[in-house]
Amino acid sequence: MPCQPIFRQNFRPSLLFKKKKLFFYVLFSSLPWPSLSPQDNETHKNLLGVQIHHKTSMANLKAGTRPPWVGLGAAVWVQIASGNAYNFPLYSHSLKSVLGFNQHQLTMLGVANDIGENVGLLPGIACNKFPPWVILLIGSFACILGYGVLWLAVSKTVLYLPYWLLWLALCVATNSSAWLSTAVLVTNMRNFPVSRGTVAGILKGYAGLSAAVFTEIYSTILRKSSANLLMFLSFGVPILCFVMMYFVRACTPAFGEDSAEHGHFLFIQVASVVLGLYVLTTMILDPIFHFSAEVSYAILVGMVVLLMAPLAIPVKMTFCPLRINQPEIRNQQVASSDETLQREGNADKTEPLLKSSESSTYLGSFREGDEASEVAMLLAVGEGAVKKKRRPKRGEDFKFTEAVIKADFWLLFLVYFTGVGSGVTVLNNLAQIGIAQGIHSTTILLSLFSFCNFIGRLGGGVVSEHFVRSKTVPRTLWMTCTQIIMVITYLLFASAISGTLYAATALLGICYGVQFSIMIPTVSELFGLKHFGIFYNFMSLGNPLGAFLFSGLLAGYIYDNEAAKQHGLGLITSSISCIGPNCFRLTFLILAGICGVGSVASIILTKRIWPVYQMLYGGGSFRLPQTSTY
Repeated sequence: MPCQPIFRQNFRPSLLFKKKKLFFYVLFSSLPWPSLSPQDNETHKNLLGVQIHHKTSMANLKAGTRPPWVGLGAAVWVQIASGNAYNFPLYSHSLKSVLGFNQHQLTMLGVANDIGENVGLLPGIACNKFPPWVILLIGSFACILGYGVLWLAVSKTVLYLPYWLLWLALCVATNSSAWLSTAVLVTNMRNFPVSRGTVAGILKGYAGLSAAVFTEIYSTILRKSSANLLMFLSFGVPILCFVMMYFVRACTPAFGEDSAEHGHFLFIQVASVVLGLYVLTTMILDPIFHFSAEVSYAILVGMVVLLMAPLAIPVKMTFCPLRINQPEIRNQQVASSDETLQREGNADKTEPLLKSSESSTYLGSFREGDEASEVAMLLAVGEGAVKKKRRPKRGEDFKFTEAVIKADFWLLFLVYFTGVGSGVTVLNNLAQIGIAQGIHSTTILLSLFSFCNFIGRLGGGVVSEHFVRSKTVPRTLWMTCTQIIMVITYLLFASAISGTLYAATALLGICYGVQFSIMIPTVSELFGLKHFGIFYNFMSLGNPLGAFLFSGLLAGYIYDNEAAKQHGLGLITSSISCIGPNCFRLTFLILAGICGVGSVASIILTKRIWPVYQMLYGGGSFRLPQTSTY
């Protein structure tokens, strides 16, 4: 019996990139063996060491089903909750006045805020071992414990809590953000693996918008009370997570084309922009018209309705389900992300001993149906061509120990560190920057930064996704552009020209947001989704590291020295404030130089990884490499 027709008839491309054992099982079990008895066939499979998994053991879902979209809608709420660390400027003044801290002590608390928010190696490891609800549960308890201690101090329920205890409590409190964000981000990136840039932009966009949402709640329900805000964070955020944890779950990713998916993502993006404009507009109009309590509560209800907009997609699917042909459903049956992750835990990576022209033919997606390449690869495997173990290549699934020895890993970390590390310095000192330039109400500044941060995160995901698919342009090109703009923005801050503070804050917010939405899909594309939680959280360490170096050691020290000069004091006391552009001018000039270094590093990284993106997106759509699980 000729081999080629048999291969064409029985081979299923959707099983092409499974484990080596499963691959051999597909190869041999799909062929009829007329010369062997059923017992011989079974013995042959056992010799191959094949473990047969029944279809009933897989959580199979077809493209367009509701569970992934329900999870994405619930993830939006959790991402808003995970932005609790952005509330530090809302209660930092109370920490300084009630507890008598100086600016250096306050900036070190800001460092604790950023360390807790971004040190997420533990949740990154845990997300590969536990379901999402466990990660959310841990984050909820961290929120209760950390913010509870801060509330006891600010409300003076407990007097004279030591500074080190408050520093540690703030770390624990904001570390809840790392747990909550990791749970929903990793889960949804795996649920939508071929739209990871769009998903990252949406989720991190809502996280960036969370500061404006919390500010609205702070101004409306909590009456601008720092003690009430800390109590709300202690109990309101955990309650929300307890409600949503049931809906955030791993689902089978659909690698096929879903005609409605683009429209669904577009709907969520438009809804998020409307929400951002709504919150920003109401925050600007409130000081002008002095809304009554009834109007303020009506505005709050409108905000909640807009937050529920992503849930309209699964509701629409319920009443207007898509009709998908049965053969397409059968071809899309793959294991759920959690099950596949467990089975692939110790997968061997092998080097195909083929010519480059032959091997390049099967670097395509699950859906590529080039019969000639299928036959060539199967024949090569059958002849023993797959023999030699090798390290993964960029675009494949890396272990953490394999990634940290790559230059691209550290270049990406350096670019992200310079971008977000400098940006978080401004965010942590935004209240003091506004006061130094004569603006005493900083809620509008914070809302403006939050909205522009959201626009940067959402826009960065959308724009990079478009150009990476149409032109195979690496996403890091947009990090380069934004860091160059950040250099100009810091010079604008340093000049302290009248009327430019709001414009500079808006520009910085956009650039700061782009860094987040670009880093997340980039690290998953270069080093795979298998250990994405660890890679993402390691990259996030650039945020607290930058906060410690640029905010805690640099900005706070310069600010207190300038304040001491203005008051003619030899010592820095806890009660003095600095007024004027000199308070932060030197800090901004240094930050401009740091972003200049980041721009150069980003250019180098973009040039290095351009061939990787040509391989992954050469056909206009994402192509999963051979060793990729997803």
